[in-house]
Amino acid sequence: MGPVEEAVRSDVEQLGDLAGVEPSLSEVAFALARSIDTATSGECQTCGEAVAGPEDRTLPQLTRELRLTLAQLLEGRAADDDDDLGDLGSPD
Repeated sequence: MGPVEEAVRSDVEQLGDLAGVEPSLSEVAFALARSIDTATSGECQTCGEAVAGPEDRTLPQLTRELRLTLAQLLEGRAADDDDDLGDLGSPD
């Protein structure tokens, strides 16, 4: 397991129990992170053999997709915020 996948797995683990589409999104995030690790290291993260990874220009696309996937995972969590003081700025 490469450093990006390790970090993503740690972040997802901190979310606690996953519900709804969160398990699927987390698996997508893991796969993207694994692809990023493979692209940056040039070797298979499972067996260590050299692989023909994606060209350098695909790395920004992979990282963008990972960022968006993680944001979507967190988006559902923001609605569960129990902050009673979050609306202090509104006059109602």
